[in-house]
Amino acid sequence: MSTTPRVVVIGAGIVGANLADELTERGWTDVTVLDQGPLPLTGGSTSHAPGLVFQTNASRTMSAFASYTVDKLLSLEVDGAPCFHQLGGLEVATTPERLADLHRKHGWALSRGIPAEVVDVDECVRLHPLIDPSQVLGGLHTPTDGLAKAARAVTALIRRAQARGAVFRGSTRVTGVAQQGGRVTGVQTDRGEVPADVVVSCAGFWGRVIGDMVGMRVPLLPLAHQYVVTGQVPQLVGQVDENVEARLPILRHQDQDLYFREHHDRIGIGSYAHRPMPVSLDELPEVDDRDVSAARQPSMLPFTEEDFAPSWEQSRLLLPSLDDTKIDTGFNGIFSFTPDGGPLIGESADVAGFWIAEAVWVTHSAGVARSVAQLLVDGRSETDLHGCSVHRFEEFQLADDYVAETSQQNFVEIYDVVHPRQPRSSPRDVRTSPFHACQVELGAVFGEAHGWERPQWFEANAPLVADLPPAWRPPSRDLWAARYSSPIAAAEAWRTRTAVALYDMTPLKRIEVSGPGAVGLLDRLTTGRMDKSVGSVTYTLALDEAGGIRSDLTVARLERDLFQVGAGGNLDLDLLRRAAAGTGDVAVRDITGGTCCIGVWGPLARDLVAPLTGADLSHEGLRYFRCTRAEIGGIPVTVMRLSYVGELGWEIYTSAEYGQRLWDVLWRAGQPLGAVAAGREAFNSLRLEKGYRSWGTDMTSEHTPAEAGLGFAVRPATKGEFVGRAAVTDAGAPTRSLTCLTVDDGRTVLLGDEPVLVDGVPAGHVTSAAFGHTIGRPIAYAWLPAGMGVGTAVDVQYFGHPVRATVASEPLVDPEMARIRR
Repeated sequence: MSTTPRVVVIGAGIVGANLADELTERGWTDVTVLDQGPLPLTGGSTSHAPGLVFQTNASRTMSAFASYTVDKLLSLEVDGAPCFHQLGGLEVATTPERLADLHRKHGWALSRGIPAEVVDVDECVRLHPLIDPSQVLGGLHTPTDGLAKAARAVTALIRRAQARGAVFRGSTRVTGVAQQGGRVTGVQTDRGEVPADVVVSCAGFWGRVIGDMVGMRVPLLPLAHQYVVTGQVPQLVGQVDENVEARLPILRHQDQDLYFREHHDRIGIGSYAHRPMPVSLDELPEVDDRDVSAARQPSMLPFTEEDFAPSWEQSRLLLPSLDDTKIDTGFNGIFSFTPDGGPLIGESADVAGFWIAEAVWVTHSAGVARSVAQLLVDGRSETDLHGCSVHRFEEFQLADDYVAETSQQNFVEIYDVVHPRQPRSSPRDVRTSPFHACQVELGAVFGEAHGWERPQWFEANAPLVADLPPAWRPPSRDLWAARYSSPIAAAEAWRTRTAVALYDMTPLKRIEVSGPGAVGLLDRLTTGRMDKSVGSVTYTLALDEAGGIRSDLTVARLERDLFQVGAGGNLDLDLLRRAAAGTGDVAVRDITGGTCCIGVWGPLARDLVAPLTGADLSHEGLRYFRCTRAEIGGIPVTVMRLSYVGELGWEIYTSAEYGQRLWDVLWRAGQPLGAVAAGREAFNSLRLEKGYRSWGTDMTSEHTPAEAGLGFAVRPATKGEFVGRAAVTDAGAPTRSLTCLTVDDGRTVLLGDEPVLVDGVPAGHVTSAAFGHTIGRPIAYAWLPAGMGVGTAVDVQYFGHPVRATVASEPLVDPEMARIRR
């Protein structure tokens, strides 16, 4: 009898088969995999996937998934036939903007240990002789990319998992998920119930249907994607051994939303250039064993030739040899798309033991399966998953209309050159603070995050740019760094440092934790001591059992049994709700939408706020990291003495109904003092000058507090047990550290994620970057080997060119904290 949990995996495609393999490899042998289609070609997306595996991605997590997938597929074979052809990948540029982006992508690859090189036109043609050299400007060649034989890999994985005890059942339709007491107990099928302690849905574009069985909203949209295979290409006839399916590198022509691969002496072409084609699952044909074959599958819809016509013309321009052939076969294949393009991984918030691993393509399949297996067996994934968690989405982002619009937009933009600061174009104005109308009047230029409209800078402050002292005047930037940026931010930073500024902090997540057990729950989850006096505010961390940073939090004790938690997003809400579930003495509530917050910061902040309230806002009356309830202009508020820009001031909270009035009171009082409204660009610059970290950007669950420079937030000597205590207590000296850099040329503003070279060798990567207006130089934070002394020179590869930077002592501004504590 197995002593491991009974696991049922729904879906026997590339993800489900990989998960069964990963679980059984770790000793969990009581694994059953169910699929409505026949094995091994079940009729889902895996059955028709073109198999392109490109490792370089804007997301470090997705690159890690893809690299592991390459390594694993290389190790698999079926009866001597390989499951991966490591042909390499070639992405060509036909515009200067795309060529610049390829240099940026090369930097990503370099920082992640992925072999890659930007090559000239001659090398592009040498690698792929069918390319017309007059059409391209260069390319990115990644020799370890290649072509996955997905269906063959599934066969290999099934065999291996079965040899370890896993059971695979094809032609078995899931009809429900059995539950009792808030936990899964089994999976109901048309062939009886299969008992289960853990259920993992790997059902692909059917994932929403499975999620509905437990009341879990799965935000994915099935969309059709066109793929054709040409007739014989004369230049390929006789060039390839009949046993060799492909020899040329996988080719991507992203300027026209196209990709290409060989099928012996023919070419397969995939297109994202057509209109989005949402698919209703109700309209798909029923899965029938007789219909599922390599040529006929439920996930392969009839080809719409008119949609492909422009792509065929563009294909013939890039590959003129196609003039001598025609389209032989084509279909519209179904794949899963999500609002932000990431996969969906996680456990149901309401039904324990029900997990999903959805919206995962072949490219990342083995990597995702490994992480899910690690979550189930070890309790944590060694690869950070915050960008993949299904719980990253806010409630409105789960609505069908939002999922449909944003997933289709993601389809359209999948191959676009996307700037890291580029905001979503639609939907907009979903969430606005009570100050929005005032911000519009001041000419706010808005960005968007989690649906919130967030001012980046204010055009009303444009006249101040001419008044900037010489030391504060920012240098001109290159075209990439200048996009979605403005010199107005320099004026807003200047006023913050020399006078006072108002910042809208409403979009930051606020969570209320209350009840007799609140202090105990927060104490167990965080690294700081929570049982402090009413009015205390604590910056603290939430860790996992291995000491990785799950989040950083600001916890204010408003009453004995009432805490307000300043959090990073919905993942923190999920963490707190799970911890409170079943306790009976703790309530967790998201109060973000019903409240608002203004940050009032600058040396004149006290001159602005103190006359408006009877509360004692002197340094002695309300010290740093303390809070109090008060009234400002007759408005009930909570005032917290915090500053994430490194200046005197407060975060002032009130109910959303009073927000407009609070803004008006503060704004009027601030005008004689030269107060301005300031945006996120100035905020980011000021926070980096103070060395304040941003979770999810500067550190994640892959990093420990000591590595991230946050050891001060861990207080094992002053409290009892907390999650991750043993790991951080027993940890040795860090081998890497988050390091402050300044850019020597004084003008190159990095974008983030560039590789950092030490003595010419890649040694780390940039996390956050900005122009430091106070110090007059660009700033970057980067993960580098520990122990690099102040003054050490490094090179940052920026669009293919080395930029010299220097390790700096942090914080760069006011290390004595005199500005804040005055």
